[in-house]
Amino acid sequence: MSELEQSLYALEWNNNISVAIITLVSYDYVLQFEKEVQFVWGLRRWTVMTYLYLVVRYFGLFLAIVCACWGGLFYMSEAVSYPVIVMIQWCFSTYFCLAEVILIWRIYALYNQSKPILYVLLGLFIPVVALYIAVDVFLWSRPEAFSVQEIVITPNIKYCGPSFHVGPMVAIYTSIPVICYDIFLVVLAIAILRKHVRERSEHGMRPNVFVVMIVRYHVIYFVLNLASQIFMAVLWANLPV
Repeated sequence: MSELEQSLYALEWNNNISVAIITLVSYDYVLQFEKEVQFVWGLRRWTVMTYLYLVVRYFGLFLAIVCACWGGLFYMSEAVSYPVIVMIQWCFSTYFCLAEVILIWRIYALYNQSKPILYVLLGLFIPVVALYIAVDVFLWSRPEAFSVQEIVITPNIKYCGPSFHVGPMVAIYTSIPVICYDIFLVVLAIAILRKHVRERSEHGMRPNVFVVMIVRYHVIYFVLNLASQIFMAVLWANLPV
Protein backbone atom coordinates (compact mmCIF):
# COMPACT_ATOMS: atom_id res chain seq x y z
CA MET A 1 0.00 0.00 0.00
CA SER A 2 1.43 3.37 -1.04
CA GLU A 3 1.75 6.34 1.31
CA LEU A 4 -1.16 8.07 -0.45
CA GLU A 5 -3.38 5.00 -0.06
CA GLN A 6 -2.44 4.73 3.61
CA SER A 7 -3.37 8.38 4.18
CA LEU A 8 -6.69 7.94 2.40
CA TYR A 9 -7.42 4.77 4.39
CA ALA A 10 -6.60 6.55 7.67
CA LEU A 11 -8.84 9.48 6.75
CA GLU A 12 -11.72 7.17 5.79
CA TRP A 13 -11.28 5.13 8.98
CA ASN A 14 -11.25 8.30 11.09
CA ASN A 15 -14.38 9.72 9.42
CA ASN A 16 -16.30 6.44 9.76
CA ILE A 17 -15.42 6.17 13.44
CA SER A 18 -16.34 9.83 14.00
CA VAL A 19 -19.77 9.39 12.39
CA ALA A 20 -20.35 6.21 14.42
CA ILE A 21 -19.43 7.99 17.68
CA ILE A 22 -21.74 10.92 16.98
CA THR A 23 -24.57 8.53 16.04
CA LEU A 24 -24.16 6.37 19.16
CA VAL A 25 -23.90 9.36 21.49
CA SER A 26 -26.98 10.99 19.98
CA TYR A 27 -28.93 7.71 20.11
CA ASP A 28 -28.00 7.12 23.76
CA TYR A 29 -28.97 10.66 24.72
CA VAL A 30 -32.37 10.45 23.02
CA LEU A 31 -32.98 6.97 24.44
CA GLN A 32 -32.20 7.97 28.03
CA PHE A 33 -33.59 11.50 28.04
CA GLU A 34 -37.09 10.53 29.22
CA LYS A 35 -35.70 8.55 32.17
CA GLU A 36 -33.30 11.39 32.94
CA VAL A 37 -36.17 13.87 33.14
CA GLN A 38 -38.18 11.49 35.33
CA PHE A 39 -35.50 10.35 37.75
CA VAL A 40 -33.05 13.27 37.77
CA TRP A 41 -34.59 16.55 36.67
CA GLY A 42 -37.83 15.68 38.43
CA LEU A 43 -36.20 15.33 41.85
CA ARG A 44 -37.46 17.78 44.45
CA ARG A 45 -34.15 17.88 46.26
CA TRP A 46 -30.86 17.62 44.42
CA THR A 47 -27.87 16.07 46.15
CA VAL A 48 -24.15 16.21 45.39
CA MET A 49 -24.51 12.97 43.42
CA THR A 50 -27.25 14.55 41.28
CA TYR A 51 -24.99 17.42 40.26
CA LEU A 52 -22.07 15.06 39.77
CA TYR A 53 -24.13 12.76 37.56
CA LEU A 54 -25.25 15.66 35.36
CA VAL A 55 -21.71 17.00 35.08
CA VAL A 56 -20.34 13.61 34.07
CA ARG A 57 -23.18 12.94 31.61
CA TYR A 58 -23.10 16.25 29.76
CA PHE A 59 -19.36 16.69 30.02
CA GLY A 60 -19.02 13.22 28.49
CA LEU A 61 -21.42 14.13 25.68
CA PHE A 62 -19.44 17.30 24.93
CA LEU A 63 -16.15 15.42 25.02
CA ALA A 64 -17.39 12.65 22.72
CA ILE A 65 -18.61 15.16 20.12
CA VAL A 66 -15.39 17.21 20.20
CA CYS A 67 -13.27 14.06 19.99
CA ALA A 68 -15.31 12.80 17.03
CA CYS A 69 -14.91 16.11 15.19
CA TRP A 70 -11.12 16.24 15.66
CA GLY A 71 -9.01 14.80 12.88
CA GLY A 72 -10.45 14.46 9.42
CA LEU A 73 -14.17 15.05 9.89
CA PHE A 74 -13.61 18.82 10.10
CA TYR A 75 -10.37 20.37 8.98
CA MET A 76 -8.24 22.06 11.63
CA SER A 77 -4.82 23.55 11.02
CA GLU A 78 -1.83 22.39 13.07
CA ALA A 79 -1.98 25.58 15.13
CA VAL A 80 -5.57 24.79 16.13
CA SER A 81 -5.41 21.00 16.13
CA TYR A 82 -2.60 20.68 18.70
CA PRO A 83 -4.22 22.67 21.54
CA VAL A 84 -7.56 21.01 20.79
CA ILE A 85 -6.18 17.46 21.14
CA VAL A 86 -4.27 18.43 24.30
CA MET A 87 -7.49 19.89 25.71
CA ILE A 88 -9.32 16.67 24.77
CA GLN A 89 -6.76 14.58 26.66
CA TRP A 90 -6.98 16.77 29.77
CA CYS A 91 -10.77 16.59 29.55
CA PHE A 92 -10.62 12.79 29.27
CA SER A 93 -8.53 12.62 32.44
CA THR A 94 -10.97 14.93 34.23
CA TYR A 95 -13.90 12.85 33.03
CA PHE A 96 -12.36 9.58 34.24
CA CYS A 97 -11.57 11.11 37.63
CA LEU A 98 -15.14 12.36 38.02
CA ALA A 99 -16.45 8.93 37.04
CA GLU A 100 -14.15 7.35 39.64
CA VAL A 101 -15.61 9.67 42.28
CA ILE A 102 -19.09 8.38 41.44
CA LEU A 103 -17.87 4.78 41.75
CA ILE A 104 -16.21 5.57 45.09
CA TRP A 105 -19.41 7.15 46.39
CA ARG A 106 -21.45 4.13 45.32
CA ILE A 107 -19.04 1.72 47.01
CA TYR A 108 -19.25 3.87 50.12
CA ALA A 109 -23.05 3.62 50.02
CA LEU A 110 -23.04 -0.14 49.39
CA TYR A 111 -20.82 -0.66 52.44
CA ASN A 112 -23.33 1.19 54.69
CA GLN A 113 -21.31 4.42 54.58
CA SER A 114 -18.28 2.82 56.17
CA LYS A 115 -15.74 5.53 56.98
CA PRO A 116 -12.70 3.18 56.83
CA ILE A 117 -13.74 2.06 53.32
CA LEU A 118 -14.14 5.69 52.25
CA TYR A 119 -10.76 6.72 53.67
CA VAL A 120 -9.02 3.80 51.97
CA LEU A 121 -10.65 4.52 48.62
CA LEU A 122 -9.84 8.24 48.78
CA GLY A 123 -6.31 7.58 50.00
CA LEU A 124 -5.64 5.34 47.00
CA PHE A 125 -7.50 7.66 44.63
CA ILE A 126 -5.33 10.73 45.29
CA PRO A 127 -2.19 9.12 43.76
CA VAL A 128 -4.29 8.08 40.75
CA VAL A 129 -5.33 11.72 40.20
CA ALA A 130 -1.70 12.81 40.54
CA LEU A 131 -0.74 10.16 37.99
CA TYR A 132 -3.32 11.41 35.49
CA ILE A 133 -1.95 14.95 35.87
CA ALA A 134 1.66 13.80 35.50
CA VAL A 135 0.85 11.82 32.33
CA ASP A 136 -0.98 14.76 30.78
CA VAL A 137 1.87 17.12 31.58
CA PHE A 138 4.78 14.84 30.64
CA LEU A 139 3.36 13.00 27.63
CA TRP A 140 0.60 15.10 26.12
CA SER A 141 1.49 18.72 26.89
CA ARG A 142 5.10 18.67 25.66
CA PRO A 143 5.66 19.13 21.88
CA GLU A 144 8.85 17.07 22.11
CA ALA A 145 6.77 14.11 23.31
CA PHE A 146 3.58 14.62 21.33
CA SER A 147 2.63 16.80 18.38
CA VAL A 148 0.31 16.86 15.38
CA GLN A 149 1.27 16.59 11.74
CA GLU A 150 -0.65 17.88 8.77
CA ILE A 151 -1.11 15.23 6.09
CA VAL A 152 -1.77 16.61 2.61
CA ILE A 153 -3.45 14.19 0.20
CA THR A 154 -4.48 16.80 -2.35
CA PRO A 155 -4.59 20.61 -2.07
CA ASN A 156 -8.26 20.28 -1.11
CA ILE A 157 -7.99 17.12 1.02
CA LYS A 158 -5.81 17.36 4.12
CA TYR A 159 -6.09 16.61 7.79
CA CYS A 160 -4.03 16.58 10.97
CA GLY A 161 -2.99 13.38 12.69
CA PRO A 162 -1.15 12.63 15.95
CA SER A 163 2.60 12.20 16.02
CA PHE A 164 4.16 10.39 19.01
CA HIS A 165 7.85 10.89 19.82
CA VAL A 166 8.11 8.80 23.01
CA GLY A 167 7.92 5.02 23.25
CA PRO A 168 4.94 3.21 24.78
CA MET A 169 6.60 2.08 28.00
CA VAL A 170 5.79 5.25 29.96
CA ALA A 171 2.13 5.01 28.95
CA ILE A 172 2.07 1.30 29.83
CA TYR A 173 3.73 1.72 33.23
CA THR A 174 1.51 4.64 34.23
CA SER A 175 -1.63 2.77 33.24
CA ILE A 176 -0.88 -0.14 35.62
CA PRO A 177 -1.79 1.70 38.89
CA VAL A 178 -5.00 3.02 37.30
CA ILE A 179 -6.01 -0.49 36.19
CA CYS A 180 -5.14 -1.93 39.61
CA TYR A 181 -7.30 0.69 41.31
CA ASP A 182 -10.21 -0.12 39.02
CA ILE A 183 -9.77 -3.82 39.76
CA PHE A 184 -9.89 -3.01 43.46
CA LEU A 185 -13.19 -1.15 43.01
CA VAL A 186 -14.67 -4.01 40.98
CA VAL A 187 -13.60 -6.58 43.59
CA LEU A 188 -15.22 -4.54 46.38
CA ALA A 189 -18.43 -4.20 44.36
CA ILE A 190 -18.60 -7.91 43.50
CA ALA A 191 -17.82 -8.89 47.11
CA ILE A 192 -20.69 -6.83 48.51
CA LEU A 193 -22.99 -8.17 45.77
CA ARG A 194 -22.17 -11.77 46.70
CA LYS A 195 -22.85 -11.01 50.36
CA HIS A 196 -26.10 -9.27 49.45
CA VAL A 197 -27.28 -12.17 47.25
CA ARG A 198 -26.44 -14.72 49.93
CA GLU A 199 -28.29 -12.82 52.65
CA ARG A 200 -31.35 -12.28 50.47
CA SER A 201 -31.44 -15.89 49.32
CA GLU A 202 -31.40 -17.08 52.93
CA HIS A 203 -34.69 -15.24 53.40
CA GLY A 204 -36.13 -16.37 50.06
CA MET A 205 -35.87 -12.89 48.56
CA ARG A 206 -34.54 -11.68 45.24
CA PRO A 207 -31.47 -9.40 45.11
CA ASN A 208 -32.12 -5.69 45.16
CA VAL A 209 -32.24 -4.50 41.56
CA PHE A 210 -30.33 -1.29 42.37
CA VAL A 211 -27.44 -3.17 43.97
CA VAL A 212 -27.18 -5.43 40.92
CA MET A 213 -27.31 -2.40 38.61
CA ILE A 214 -24.55 -0.56 40.49
CA VAL A 215 -22.23 -3.58 40.35
CA ARG A 216 -23.02 -4.06 36.66
CA TYR A 217 -22.02 -0.47 35.93
CA HIS A 218 -18.81 -0.95 37.92
CA VAL A 219 -17.87 -3.88 35.69
CA ILE A 220 -18.80 -2.00 32.51
CA TYR A 221 -16.74 1.01 33.56
CA PHE A 222 -13.77 -1.22 34.34
CA VAL A 223 -13.93 -2.84 30.90
CA LEU A 224 -14.22 0.54 29.14
CA ASN A 225 -11.38 2.10 31.12
CA LEU A 226 -9.19 -0.96 30.51
CA ALA A 227 -9.89 -0.68 26.78
CA SER A 228 -9.03 3.02 26.92
CA GLN A 229 -5.69 2.37 28.64
CA ILE A 230 -4.79 -0.34 26.12
CA PHE A 231 -5.77 1.93 23.22
CA MET A 232 -3.54 4.74 24.53
CA ALA A 233 -0.59 2.36 24.88
CA VAL A 234 -1.14 1.18 21.29
CA LEU A 235 -1.18 4.80 20.08
CA TRP A 236 2.09 5.60 21.82
CA ALA A 237 3.61 2.45 20.30
CA ASN A 238 2.67 3.80 16.84
CA LEU A 239 0.98 0.51 16.03
CA PRO A 240 -1.70 0.38 13.35
CA VAL A 241 -5.21 0.56 14.82
